[in-house]
Formats: sequence, structure tokens, C-alpha cells
Amino acid sequence: MSLNRHQIREAAFQVLFALSSNSDASHDDLYHQALESYHDTSEDVPTYLVQLVDGVTTHHQELDEEISKFLKKTWSVERLARTDHLILQIAFFEINYVEDVPDKVAVNEALELAKKYADETAKNFINGVLSSKLG
Repeated sequence: MSLNRHQIREAAFQVLFALSSNSDASHDDLYHQALESYHDTSEDVPTYLVQLVDGVTTHHQELDEEISKFLKKTWSVERLARTDHLILQIAFFEINYVEDVPDKVAVNEALELAKKYADETAKNFINGVLSSKLG
């Protein structure tokens, strides 16, 4: 079974969430755990999943600096809920570094992740931050 990009983003979110709790965890183990929920028993980890996880991990500092530009003055990236933070990092990474993903798609996908993993307030917040970025 081949995963679509939405499922791959969701798996990337799950891997990044796990890594944020245990940065020493094996990426391969986490990839396979995340893919199990899609009954993807193939040994091949989708390239886009690795690209998202590695990209967010590698660029997290600059992604956070950019995200912080769109937060209210009283907020910092450190104050964000982990789910909201990771969703924003994935969206900013796609907008900044993945040419074949239109910005609008990155925003819509972030909102889909927020619908599933965050509450309504967080979804509105994420939408506001991303809308400001795209201005």
C-alpha cells in the first residue's frame, strides 16, 4: 500500500513528536511505528517522510526564529504547545523548502493535523500564524 502525502505528514508529525520526547530514539524504529497505523508493512520508508523529519530536525532553529516573528510579542516559541509547535514547523518547512508543495496545500495540511491532534483554539491559532506568514 502506498501512502498519500497527507498520511506521510501525519506520520512525520508522530515521529517528530516522539523525537521531541526522546531525541536518542531510533529514527527507523519511529518511522516503522508511525507507518504501522496505516498497515504499511513494506520495509521502505517513504522518501517524503524522511525529507520532512530530517528537514524539520535540521532546520528547527531557523524555523523557530521565523515562527516567532508571527507570534504576539508576549509569546515565544517555547510557550507553544508541543503539538502546535510541531505542526507549525512542518508547515513552515514545506512552505520554505519543498518546492512542489503549494503554500496553500501546506496550510491546509497543517489545519488537518491541527483538527486531529489539537483543539479548535489551536487550529485557529495555527491558521492565524500561517495566514500572517503568507500575508
